[in-house]
Amino acid sequence: MLRYLNYVADKFDLRCDIQLGTKIIAADYDDQTHRWNIQTSNGTQVSAKYFITAVGCLSVPNMPKFKGIDTFQGEMYHTGCGPHEKVSFTGKRVGVIGTSSTGSQCIPIIAAEAKQLTVFQRTPQYSAPAKNHPYNWKFMRKTVENYEEIKERMRDSMHGVPFHARDQSALQDSPEVRQLVYEAAWEDGRLLSMLYSYNDLLVNAKANETITEFFRCKIRQIVRDPEVVKKLMPSFDYATKRPVIDNHYFETFNRDNVSLVDVRSAPIEEITSTGIRTVEAMYDLDMIVRATGFDAMTGPLFKMDIRGKSGISLKEKWEEGARLRTYLGIAVADFPNLFMITGPQSPSVIGNMLVSIEQHVEWISDCIEYLRSNEIEALEATVEAEEGWSKHCQEIANSTLVTKTDSWYMGTNIVGKPRGLLAYLGGVGNYRQICDRIAAKDYEGFSVISTNEEKIYNLSSS
Repeated sequence: MLRYLNYVADKFDLRCDIQLGTKIIAADYDDQTHRWNIQTSNGTQVSAKYFITAVGCLSVPNMPKFKGIDTFQGEMYHTGCGPHEKVSFTGKRVGVIGTSSTGSQCIPIIAAEAKQLTVFQRTPQYSAPAKNHPYNWKFMRKTVENYEEIKERMRDSMHGVPFHARDQSALQDSPEVRQLVYEAAWEDGRLLSMLYSYNDLLVNAKANETITEFFRCKIRQIVRDPEVVKKLMPSFDYATKRPVIDNHYFETFNRDNVSLVDVRSAPIEEITSTGIRTVEAMYDLDMIVRATGFDAMTGPLFKMDIRGKSGISLKEKWEEGARLRTYLGIAVADFPNLFMITGPQSPSVIGNMLVSIEQHVEWISDCIEYLRSNEIEALEATVEAEEGWSKHCQEIANSTLVTKTDSWYMGTNIVGKPRGLLAYLGGVGNYRQICDRIAAKDYEGFSVISTNEEKIYNLSSS
């Protein structure tokens, strides 16, 4: 991935427009000049007409404050900010905290090298095999030949991928047929294959139970120790947390050098100089890997002190996330000329991120061109549009099973973070159509300040 990013930067001569190693500390909107004053970590101040946040949805690692964490004498890493150089696990006693997406992917790799691996699990996960394999030239040639068609299907899809859910309820098939459908999805290996087995798995609890039981049966078949099986048994509705795919994750717990600790029943009490102590036992370790996830969506935005009109901060407006309001997940009332790429209440993490990023970049670029062409000084979402969009997001979320599960989708992985769905569940294709309709109506739902007349008017009613 890093090699590809460097290739793109060189191919399009982007390095002259990029300043690395510099953080934005604060961004303040000036009501008089209609510009953003931006402060950086190196003391430089920048004045900009448009402030576009492309900070990523999962760029702030969640670092739980375990008692004694600074006393550990061994190596310590977080999966979200690992070193560029290879880490050697050979001959070491390693502890991994967390078993979500990244944790379940790194656990089999660490287990194959480490002398002893202890996995500290809070929430058991549903995970299906990734079935990674090299692509042959025939497949690659066919992909290139159908490139535009594939991209169009991705743009119009639910999750930004070129395939869709089977148009049938899980409850319409007999148990025997359902088993065959789920087995085929299990062998397919794509991220959404299991979820796309039927069209009602995220909205019908009885339908969802059919796939959760399939996963539980798979775990019982794969893992040999009955006590370990009990610890690995998930209980929430499938896909209400991020779906996980892996390489021999459950098989790893059959290894003699791997042990599983349930920290829900035996919480971590402290990290000592030599390892991890739970309320039941002490585990001596040479290395600790924290696969504890991220402060998603709002976390990266709150890392900067963003202040809109009259000095109101984004944190204050959203009440630390307790009253999240945006328009399309792109704009915020009282924050003129602020555009968020894959911001909260956009599809963002619910699907193929690159498809959503491209759509936002293109929409924001077109919007700025519109502002320049029409001599518009500043644009901001109206309060009514913001409230309407946020209500729409909530209504869709409440029609699914997602809001019933504690997850980083809901912000519940961060201590003290308000609970609430942070993304739009209406689908990538549907969302694109909504954004396009708003642009076609001269950016309905936004108010502007005209350069010529210096007056504010609402585009949707002008």
